[in-house]
Amino acid sequence: MAIKKSYEETPPIADINITPLVDVCLVLVIIFMVTANFTMQGGINLTQSALGAASGKQSTEENVKIILTKDDKILLNGRLISKDNLESELRAGIAKSRDKLVTIVADKANRVESVVDVMDLAKQAGALKLSVLKKLQE
Repeated sequence: MAIKKSYEETPPIADINITPLVDVCLVLVIIFMVTANFTMQGGINLTQSALGAASGKQSTEENVKIILTKDDKILLNGRLISKDNLESELRAGIAKSRDKLVTIVADKANRVESVVDVMDLAKQAGALKLSVLKKLQE
């Protein structure tokens, strides 16, 4: 007659079961691999210029300069223009520029949204380089 061991007499299993841990890690790796493509966003690279970088080879008359006023008016090379005409005026100004550089001058009172909109329009109009300057207090 075989003697059955009771539940209390069997030794407990002391080994760690790593199968669920591996399953969870593999699922997380797959999720990160799939969503990595969606997290890459196109943007604008910004670099801070060194002191004295304002004295460049090209004269400022050949570049396009946009000034954003506190009351959301736009000055393009000293002329007041509307936001509707900004893209066409930018295309004409950038076509004349050798370096395709657009300088945007704004101060703390301007909304970030309006500055980014102007930067986006400049890129769409063909600007290869963007320069954002802080307006000096007058």
